[in-house]
Amino acid sequence: MRAALGLVLVSALALGACSSGGDSTESSEQAAAGCAPSSGPVTLTYTTWIPGIENVVKLWNDKNPNIQVKVQTGPNGNGGTYANFFNQLKAGNAPDLGHIEYDALPSFRVQDGLTNLADCAEVTAAKDQFVDWTWGQVSFGEQNAVYGIPQDTGPMGLFYRKDLFEKNNIPVPTTWEEYAAAAEKVKAAGGYITNFSQSDISQFAGLSWQAGGRWFSNDGTKWTVNLQDENTTKVANYWQDLISKKLVSAVPPWTTEWDNAYNTGQAWTWVSAVWGANSIKSGAPDTSGKWAVAPMPQWTAGGTVAGNWGGSSTAVFKGSKHPYEAAKFALWLNTSEEALTALNKEAQLYPATKAGAKLPALSEGVEFYGGQKIYDVFATASTQVSPDFVWGPTMTSTYATASDGFKGVVSGTGTLLDALKTTQTKTIADLKAQSIPVAE
Repeated sequence: MRAALGLVLVSALALGACSSGGDSTESSEQAAAGCAPSSGPVTLTYTTWIPGIENVVKLWNDKNPNIQVKVQTGPNGNGGTYANFFNQLKAGNAPDLGHIEYDALPSFRVQDGLTNLADCAEVTAAKDQFVDWTWGQVSFGEQNAVYGIPQDTGPMGLFYRKDLFEKNNIPVPTTWEEYAAAAEKVKAAGGYITNFSQSDISQFAGLSWQAGGRWFSNDGTKWTVNLQDENTTKVANYWQDLISKKLVSAVPPWTTEWDNAYNTGQAWTWVSAVWGANSIKSGAPDTSGKWAVAPMPQWTAGGTVAGNWGGSSTAVFKGSKHPYEAAKFALWLNTSEEALTALNKEAQLYPATKAGAKLPALSEGVEFYGGQKIYDVFATASTQVSPDFVWGPTMTSTYATASDGFKGVVSGTGTLLDALKTTQTKTIADLKAQSIPVAE
């Protein structure tokens, strides 16, 4: 089904005659041109926000003196790195490699900012190593085209302060109704059930994904945009109620204030992806051993549906003078047991490869989480994510507009539904501005 997702995406890209002026035929021609090794030693630049990535890259650099990788770190994608990438592409000084989440990859493809890696360093031969739907995310269904190497996936679960729930005799919520009820009890105990993300809209997308929301669709000729469908509206109304009742905090995510809320016991849960394990560990070190992980709350009692938040690729930008070497490094980073084990150790990334899910590290208890085998929860969740959530071709702009609206909501201006309505209108206008066919 992910292959179908990619096919409808590339259809719209071709129909839209985007800034690249390209289509799948051009992509095939680009790949056919080859991807030859550079002569002599090279130094690659790689920009990412993966915690501890320097330690992972060192493993490569120690064994590959002729292909050295210089790491540049920055904020998460929607926190500023994507904007930097676009500016760098315009200026012609983008890094060789960049960390790009699946939902943002189409935006870079539309702007012709990605190198087709299909003929580089046996990239195409690596296809079968990856979970099927992730390869569709980086190929868009084009023949002989690969615009990034899948890195990780983001099945979601419920991180919660086990000690605080037990101390206050609050059952761990298994449904969203129970979660709202727990929020009342947590507030009475002097805390907040969670922090509502006002700027990283990817979380809200994951929540909507779980509920059955479908923001984009394509019939092969044009896009349909609907950020106000029945299920997304249900999610928006739910969180609006928690915001209005002041049952959730709303500090900006990925900030010191955000970390402090979790480190001091002000925020008791976080509905997040598997990689959130490291965010809590690094941001709330004083709470080691006090956290646990449970499945996401369900809209229907007894349900088994999970959302997905994030999941990333390693892409090579247009303009790189060393695409062969860049692709070779990207493959090592995302397929070798050595690198995958290190990525999990440093950042708790959940691999996109089929073999990666069986890493010994993923079967062990995690000390920070009281010795719980937290990856068992996410392994199950990864099988419960619907594969038919379609990303639009201008997601960075869509997220930016939604973020502006959500920030206003937590400040008391408008509602989440108002923000989604504005975002839908702006997204349609953006598609039209790029000559991408869109239904009215």
